[in-house]
Amino acid sequence: MWVSECTSAGVKILTMQETTVFVGASFTDCERDLFPPYGNGFVQIIAESGRLPGGVINAGISGNRVIDLVNRWDTDVLAHSPTRVSITIGLNDTWRRYDSNDPTSAEDFEVRYRNIIARTISQTSAEIILCEPVLIPLNPKMETWREDFDPKIQVIHRLAAEYGVKLITFNSFLNAKASERSALELTLDGIHPTRLGHELVAEYWLQAVL
Repeated sequence: MWVSECTSAGVKILTMQETTVFVGASFTDCERDLFPPYGNGFVQIIAESGRLPGGVINAGISGNRVIDLVNRWDTDVLAHSPTRVSITIGLNDTWRRYDSNDPTSAEDFEVRYRNIIARTISQTSAEIILCEPVLIPLNPKMETWREDFDPKIQVIHRLAAEYGVKLITFNSFLNAKASERSALELTLDGIHPTRLGHELVAEYWLQAVL
């Protein structure tokens, strides 16, 4: 994002301010309409920590799948001229198969995810950060979701390696933490983190990025 500054001589100059856009679904959104502008999750914790330079924009929208990011990428991400883009998407691409009989294949997921990465690279010089979506199975039914979820995680890993961008393993990290304590300390429903879960995710993200 370009900002106007005045020199001691009163001359206005334009300088680039760092802007980090966090984009994804409810994991990122965290009720930002009720708790503007950052929501009440890991993005808010990062933004208010004072450790991340520049501005922070929460562009998460609850319920989004990767196709939704494709459709709103220009207005909700690229329009901000970001210097850093953090993407956490994929849980709903799995969930809709099971609650709405509306699946997204791993192949379609990859094509669409590749689309937003390529557009970001071609139109910005932003650092791109791919974050795993999170599934902590709390019951045997949710455990069966892994057959759909795990291939999407593999897609994200493959794209991160192919494009040489940063990968943050939220899913592996939180599942490991859940194995050390009660999973319900970290997640409300296997999908959405508790406050403690968000605090751990925020610190993990900051240590990986800065």
